[in-house]
Amino acid sequence: MALSEVYWDREIPLPKLAPVQAKVTVALVALLCFINSYDGEFVFDDSEAIVNNKDLKPATPLNNIWTNDFWGSNLSSNSSHKSYRPLTVLTFRLNYLVAGGLHPVGFHVLNIVLHAVISALMIDVFAILIGGLAYDENNRKLNHAPKTSLLAALFFAAHPVHTESVAGIVGRADLLCALFFQLSFLTYCKAFNRGSDRDDRFSVQWVVVSLLLCAAAMLCKEQGITVLGVNAAFDVLLICNVNVYELSQRLLLRKNPLDVSEMLRTGLLTRLALMGLGGLSMLYARWRIMGTGPPAFTEVDNPASFAENIFLRIVNYNYYYSLNAWLLLCPWWLCFDWSMGCVPLIKSATDWRMVWLLLLWCVLIGLISQALCSQDSQRRRTLTLGLVLLVVPFLPACNIFFRVGFVIAERVLYLSSAGYCLLLAYSLGHCCYHWNKYRVHYNVGKNLADRGNTTAAIRYYREAVRLHPTYVHAMNNLGNILKERNELIEAEQLLSKAVSIQPDFAAAWMNLGIVQNSLQKFEEAEQSYWNAIRFRKKYPDCYYNLGRLYADQNRHVDALNAWRNATVLKPDHSLAWNNMVILLDNTGNLGQAELIGREALKLLPNDHTIMFSLANVLGKLQKYKESEGFFLHALRINPNAASCHGNLAVLYHRWGKLELAKKHYELSLKLDPEAPGTRDNYNMLRRKLDQLKRSAP
Repeated sequence: MALSEVYWDREIPLPKLAPVQAKVTVALVALLCFINSYDGEFVFDDSEAIVNNKDLKPATPLNNIWTNDFWGSNLSSNSSHKSYRPLTVLTFRLNYLVAGGLHPVGFHVLNIVLHAVISALMIDVFAILIGGLAYDENNRKLNHAPKTSLLAALFFAAHPVHTESVAGIVGRADLLCALFFQLSFLTYCKAFNRGSDRDDRFSVQWVVVSLLLCAAAMLCKEQGITVLGVNAAFDVLLICNVNVYELSQRLLLRKNPLDVSEMLRTGLLTRLALMGLGGLSMLYARWRIMGTGPPAFTEVDNPASFAENIFLRIVNYNYYYSLNAWLLLCPWWLCFDWSMGCVPLIKSATDWRMVWLLLLWCVLIGLISQALCSQDSQRRRTLTLGLVLLVVPFLPACNIFFRVGFVIAERVLYLSSAGYCLLLAYSLGHCCYHWNKYRVHYNVGKNLADRGNTTAAIRYYREAVRLHPTYVHAMNNLGNILKERNELIEAEQLLSKAVSIQPDFAAAWMNLGIVQNSLQKFEEAEQSYWNAIRFRKKYPDCYYNLGRLYADQNRHVDALNAWRNATVLKPDHSLAWNNMVILLDNTGNLGQAELIGREALKLLPNDHTIMFSLANVLGKLQKYKESEGFFLHALRINPNAASCHGNLAVLYHRWGKLELAKKHYELSLKLDPEAPGTRDNYNMLRRKLDQLKRSAP
């Protein structure tokens, strides 16, 4: 019966509050959102239901409340609206008595307080619908979805579509109906607060109390009877843990017979029978009270219901549903009265508004398919119960069972909005879960890569991309690692996909250029580099890599220009400076190479790589003393550089300082026995030293 902790709940960016703190927070949000309506006047329907309603006055016998409709007319009258809401009228009468007359402030304040209380109680309702029904060892109710239920309750507390119900005094009917609706549901849940572990135990008394509270909700507004549908869905899906999809398959395909004995054992059929009997009794009593039949509405009240063509009638009803859905989704344009032609009828199948009907049913079918067919049991139950809470309270206003006296009425969405808020909170929580899940894999992969464990990093990056196929940063990092491992084909594919998803991703363009250069796709690589620079104007590393591409193609002037751009944008770009010196050295431009090297060392006085390159240039220019100084300085910074010892030995060899040359050849070979050319030079030096010894007197 009880679910485990809801897996997406912990990912929602809200604090985990204690139950009392959460309810106080939600109540305060509700108060803050609607407190500005406290000093309103009696407006619109308030005039008939309150100002002109004689049932509020102390001189009127209290019994009249039970025989008159919401507006003070006798229910048996043909002109009666047939809205039988005696408990709501009773609260109006109490407001009148407490205030000593018709003072609107008291009426408004009570509405606002009721909304705050209902919003706070929604936490308990949402907690059960999302996380299941469970109790701790002290028999206290557990909340397995504290953040999701809090978020959904905050949405409900602040939703603008409640304006008519809270700010309009006649909206008291919706508020009281919602309050008793909640109490009926929560009381029904109490029927399963068992002391034993047996699953076939439930309290008939609490079920009966729940039915009485349902009747109270119905006496506040007719919509209250729909709590029976929510209770039944809760029982089937959470108490009995029935998989609706599997059950429907069994019934339709008749593969396995329905196990009635199991339903009898768990008491489901007994409870459904009790609720069915109670619901039918309430409907019968309601019908008897109406006396002369349903109310008589005119075409002005609900023009779609008077359409002769049944197809157009259904189309317009569905259009109304889509408008109600839009009010929940985007309550930007609210209106207290949608009649008198505010919503023109759809009179043709070519009307462009048909798109909204199709969109509504596409979304609903998508949600229903997820609710029935998802492999995730928590998702199935949450979506199904969210849809139940959205749709079932709206059924009395949908024109299917009987004609209603309005086109659209925001007040009838007060209870249905709870289902919408539940679905919205679930959607955000689910998004947060998947976002954080693949972000966790990305972050672990990045940490592993930074520590040099590229094999494990690849595994985590691949999982991040699998969870989020358009996660370009994971693709870029994975492509980089594959590039370093010389897995160039896959690296190119990943980086190409990254830039196709996010065309302005400059780093991915540059890395793609590096891979294409390695694959000798020089034209594509050059274009990739220029794309990177186009999207990031100041990109010194990209200019550096572009210079390397040009150098590989022997486009020496272009290479020098690219590296110069890199040093202009980033004056301490050591690699760009060093490559310029080396390229000028290799092409015989020793004078220019010396100038560039000296310029670089003014900016990077302790860069041993530039010292090494400049020392080589100075040696070729036969500036031996200066060259020696730079080599020795470089070795003081990096004493284990075999190449530096080797080149210094060559300098000494040329300079005629043979013993020093021998010393540095040996140091170079000790550090790197395989250093190219060093052993040959060392052997040549040894032969020369031997000759000198033999020729000495």
